[in-house]
Amino acid sequence: QVQLVESGGGLVQAGGSLRLSCAASGGTFSRYVMGWFRRAPGKEREFVAAISWSGGSTTYADSVKGRFTISRDNAKNTVYLQMNSLKPEDTAVYYCAKARAIVGPTRVTDEYDLWGQGTQVTVSS
Repeated sequence: QVQLVESGGGLVQAGGSLRLSCAASGGTFSRYVMGWFRRAPGKEREFVAAISWSGGSTTYADSVKGRFTISRDNAKNTVYLQMNSLKPEDTAVYYCAKARAIVGPTRVTDEYDLWGQGTQVTVSS
């Protein structure tokens, strides 16, 4: 069964760091764009970051640019989200997702066709 499993979430103080991982299993994801999204309490799911299949192209939401870094290791079928200088407003459930067969990283939710179950990130002030 094809699936994505996130890990690495937790509770951290403002200004701290976390690294999320997304392990893909049951298929080969090295040729697909991968993305991270998040949903804060009472809010809609929002785009965070995306990376091309080669890792050579990335895009970020303005709210995380300069603080978060998305990367991937295709040999391990894993995508990462390094989160630094965390703020209370980063508190959310974070989801990784696999895009359809497209060329570049995309922010469009409908372009993603497989989602993980999410991992909770809580940033205390």
